[in-house]
Amino acid sequence: MPDYTFFDNVYDVVRQIPKGRVTSYGAIAAYLGSKQSSRIVGYAMMACGTANPPVPAHRVLNKQGLLTGKFHFGGDTMEQMLQSEGIEVIDNQVQNFKAIFWDPAIELAL
Repeated sequence: MPDYTFFDNVYDVVRQIPKGRVTSYGAIAAYLGSKQSSRIVGYAMMACGTANPPVPAHRVLNKQGLLTGKFHFGGDTMEQMLQSEGIEVIDNQVQNFKAIFWDPAIELAL
């Protein structure tokens, strides 16, 4: 099942995003060598609710820093989780997105 393996790889990357930092679906896809698969990264985030160890999916946003996955968390849960890590969110958009952006291609470079 290739999607399962890709999802596991996505989860491994997302688990390494530090508190107080965020990344994008596209940055994860590019890091995994599948630049056109940002939507599949989104599907992986939707499916990670029972993953063990847990996956901090709230730290994965779209390329503009918008909380496009917030509806899968219910209400304002995603925003509250980000704010509890010191991330400012206004109108469903992370402020200082570029300053707190965590790029796996840089942070996880071998």
